[in-house]
Amino acid sequence: MVNRAAKTDIVGTGFVVLDRVYENNEKAFEALGGSCANVLWSLAMLDRQVAPILRLGADDVGEHLVSKFRDAGADIRFIARQASVASPILVQFTDTELGTHSFSFTCPDTNTEFPRYQPIDSQEVEAAATVIEHCAVFYADRLNEAIVSAMETVSRQKGIVFFEPSAISDRDLFNRAIDCATIVKFSSDRLGREILPALAGRSSIAIVTHGARGLEVVRGSEHAWSDAVFMPNVKDTSGSGDMVSVGLIDHLVEAGQTADTVSFVTVLKGVRAGQRLAAANCSFLGARGLFEHCSPQVAHSILQDAMN
Repeated sequence: MVNRAAKTDIVGTGFVVLDRVYENNEKAFEALGGSCANVLWSLAMLDRQVAPILRLGADDVGEHLVSKFRDAGADIRFIARQASVASPILVQFTDTELGTHSFSFTCPDTNTEFPRYQPIDSQEVEAAATVIEHCAVFYADRLNEAIVSAMETVSRQKGIVFFEPSAISDRDLFNRAIDCATIVKFSSDRLGREILPALAGRSSIAIVTHGARGLEVVRGSEHAWSDAVFMPNVKDTSGSGDMVSVGLIDHLVEAGQTADTVSFVTVLKGVRAGQRLAAANCSFLGARGLFEHCSPQVAHSILQDAMN
């Protein structure tokens, strides 16, 4: 394992699953999956100190997921394993000719439902209190009372809260998350009409994604559009949005930003670096294909070149 500094750079929780990937209708491989997993694992591979806070089953799938974080150099002390929980599995269907993908929680071979994601609760948050209170960035892509409480703790300590919602289920929890979020990243098609009005009058910086066209960065009257980076050989677009988050968070940590100091320009610069990383990743199969088929050094070079 790589030697780490005492300070934790990124703490995160949210959607972590085992991806069973089918390439052109043929089972290809199994991999760590989910936005939270992709972001935290990739940042660990970039030699950031990362601590996932998760609840997984005491089963083979859970052991496989934990081993992936361990191998990347993440701090796995706060991944809880429980016999009463079944670790989640998600099927990903990829068409490499069209560069498209879709997902299902149903096994295509047996037509049975796979286990779903189980969020952490107050017990896991209390166990990880020290790293939560002292992290530079807290990442979350799912919400419950325990997760929002952790976000609020980080916000009080002036850490950066990076919130990446995929849906709004509990409006009160969502509003609390928005209140303490430094950066909110979301899809225009899925959540734009709901979230943008909620951000009015708040200091949060919004990253609004528009698929293959690009994205916009918004805070109050400040607005910037950033075109997607073109790649001629697109094999798989899964994980593209996650790579944008990776590039941005890596830049924020590198620049030593806090919730009080992070600027619109800094976020835009990090986003553009992440877009370059996402474009390169599209040339490989898998949400983290660039890391797995090349090396973390290649990813690091892409991000460094984007800063010049």
